[in-house]
Amino acid sequence: MTTYQPVGMYSPMLKPDARTKLLDAAIEVIRKQGYAATSVDELCRKAGVTKGAFFHHFESKDALAVAAANHWSATTGALFAGADYHDHDDPLDRVLAYIAFRRDLIQGTPAEFTCFAGTTVQEAFATKDDIRAACEASIFGHAETLVADIADAMRKYKVKGDWTAQSLALHTQAVLQGAFILAKAKGDAAVARDSADHLRRYIELLFKGSTKKEQSK
Repeated sequence: MTTYQPVGMYSPMLKPDARTKLLDAAIEVIRKQGYAATSVDELCRKAGVTKGAFFHHFESKDALAVAAANHWSATTGALFAGADYHDHDDPLDRVLAYIAFRRDLIQGTPAEFTCFAGTTVQEAFATKDDIRAACEASIFGHAETLVADIADAMRKYKVKGDWTAQSLALHTQAVLQGAFILAKAKGDAAVARDSADHLRRYIELLFKGSTKKEQSK
């Protein structure tokens, strides 16, 4: 099973530097217990670095959080870019396979499958604008990777409405982020997988008016 992993954890052969260790530690610990509950001392212990090393690379915990959001984007970006849902010829199949891929990632504890950016921004959005902006860039940037496939599917299946490829791409993230919250509240990944299933059904219904069978005639 493929899971979200910080860059420095992809291979035991990799030996990340202190900065990368701190970024990886921030992603792991904050996903587990939240931003406010995480201290610099704890991050240093988790990363196995000194406090001096921390402040050599980051002026504050907030600065680390901003960098960690960017690190998260790079890590997950590589994961999604290499996923096999891109291999489908039909753009709608690619979108649906993306949802299936996201569903398959929902395994284990919330700390193992939830989004670092989504977790962090829920705490920081009102008080730490630099962290909010970094999380926004991460979530909205990921949504943007779906826009071309959705737009191609809309053209192929002649789907029109008062919505856009961009708005549907963002809606997929709204559903998934909400699913993560449900899993945290319930203490069970199954409820999040159910939400992903409903998202797939919803997208299928949006394109139902022009079926693949009709398009092949």
